[in-house]
Amino acid sequence: MQEPNAKQAAIADFISLAKQNGGEDVTRSSLNVVKDALVDLASQKEWWSGADYPAPEGDELQARYLIHQEPDSTFALYLNVMKPGKKIVPHNHTTWACIAAVEGTESNYLYERTDDGGKAGYATLKEVGMQPVGPGQGIALMAEDIHAVRIEDASIRHLHMYGLALEKLDRRVAFDLENNTCKIMDVGVKTRRSGV
Repeated sequence: MQEPNAKQAAIADFISLAKQNGGEDVTRSSLNVVKDALVDLASQKEWWSGADYPAPEGDELQARYLIHQEPDSTFALYLNVMKPGKKIVPHNHTTWACIAAVEGTESNYLYERTDDGGKAGYATLKEVGMQPVGPGQGIALMAEDIHAVRIEDASIRHLHMYGLALEKLDRRVAFDLENNTCKIMDVGVKTRRSGV
């Protein structure tokens, strides 16, 4: 019966570290500290198994589980389970985000916005890189960083940590590369509550 306590303690320690490094004055350097700690948390594969966090069923390509969030909806930790074929269009978060792999590889395509943002609903992006996130790896994104996600080869389990809960991010922008348009992005799949 010690393992659940170890998991809860590790999550609590991680949240404490995230609060120290991911507050209002967050920098890329401090966010990398959070990312590295998230990679460590994700390395405990037995804590994030399908027995506790089932994969999406049928035609569903994603299941998202809330692991922790503060009472004011800050410092929200999720486990995402996604199947091959899942794609998330280019988007920002309007808060910082860190992602770390438990299993499987998520392809993160990184973009820069090339227009000035002055025309409502219009945006042009330039792809500036691709960062795979597999076991032992993570990615840290500042609030206005833009990325797209593709699950290409095998199902994944990844931890996602946000400065503010996804359900509160009502100003995220999704970008349409083909039409050079952008619009407010919805939250996507419904978050499931976990029993941690």
